[in-house]
Amino acid sequence: MIHWRRGTVSSVTGGWGPVVTVDVELDEGGVMAALADTPLVGTPRVGDTVLLNASALLKGLGTGGQALVVAIPDALPPDPVDADGARPPGHIVKARYAPLQTMVLALEEQESAHHEAMAGHPQVVAGDLEGMPVVAAELHSALPAVVAGIHADRPGARVAYVMTDTGSLPLGHSRLVAAMRETGMLTSTTSVGQAYGGEHETITLHSALLAARYVLGADVVVVAQGPGNAGSATPWGYSGISQGEVLNTVHTLRGRGVAVLRVSSADPRGRHRGLSHHTATTLGRVVLGSADVPLADDDDLSPGLREAVEAVCASATGRLSPVLVPTGGLDEALRACPVPLATMGRGYTSERAAFVTAAAAGRHAAALL
Repeated sequence: MIHWRRGTVSSVTGGWGPVVTVDVELDEGGVMAALADTPLVGTPRVGDTVLLNASALLKGLGTGGQALVVAIPDALPPDPVDADGARPPGHIVKARYAPLQTMVLALEEQESAHHEAMAGHPQVVAGDLEGMPVVAAELHSALPAVVAGIHADRPGARVAYVMTDTGSLPLGHSRLVAAMRETGMLTSTTSVGQAYGGEHETITLHSALLAARYVLGADVVVVAQGPGNAGSATPWGYSGISQGEVLNTVHTLRGRGVAVLRVSSADPRGRHRGLSHHTATTLGRVVLGSADVPLADDDDLSPGLREAVEAVCASATGRLSPVLVPTGGLDEALRACPVPLATMGRGYTSERAAFVTAAAAGRHAAALL
């Protein structure tokens, strides 16, 4: 269902990357904040009439407090063209069959400059990452802490981000990723499956990981869904369960999977305090191959955490290897992180356990390089 609203842009309030934020005076009265994904709908200006999707905002969901601009009917953007005025290459459709489906140039496809490598590179054909470390996180908010942990020990490491399609589909909606690219924390971004808007696009996660190593020159890859983790307070109904499928893909491609534990010392929901039930299910039941499970060597993070992790690893369907990671210097690296650290509305001070745990996973990945 969609809650439609129509109104007039009264002010442009900001933006980042491809995103522009505006205030809209609604035809029915009142003002609504809205977000425009400009590659899809164009750039709204003061005085433009806009159509909005207000469903998530009216439900109070985690959309950043804004409706979404669906169209600027009196100022439609021109058809995309390349430098020669022709239609740009690319025939892979993402967000398929949705009203705002978009066409992209995927790394794998025939029109791509990288098609030959994706079709003929021996290691790509073999599906062999040759042990490249791939860090898999459930929450998008873990991304900067993981990378801070990598760079604490390997400041020159080339870190690629691969975004799956179980959270936000537009990668450009992530303020974190925009800031991390601007500060150099990440060297490339790739959106996978139905997700779109990365610097690179792929049809599958398998292609994204192989391209990261053999086309984009990454040393380590961090994979996570975009903003907007969905949950239901049920054992299997949460979008972050895709973390397990990521680790299975890494195992299939002969990479070195590194799992980020979802840990909290401040979450008001008991099921997420200490070791989240999401992590216990994902690692214990969904992961079928092998993966490393870094655990910060700091007993102050969460009472009983080490025992809980070791129990999950011991009874898991897959072959999970718990690894104690020293935490010396990680707090300093996190405090010096050039982008904000926040998870579920809580920052580093109130949720140190979550960020140190994620940074420990990054430190372990750095040790594998």
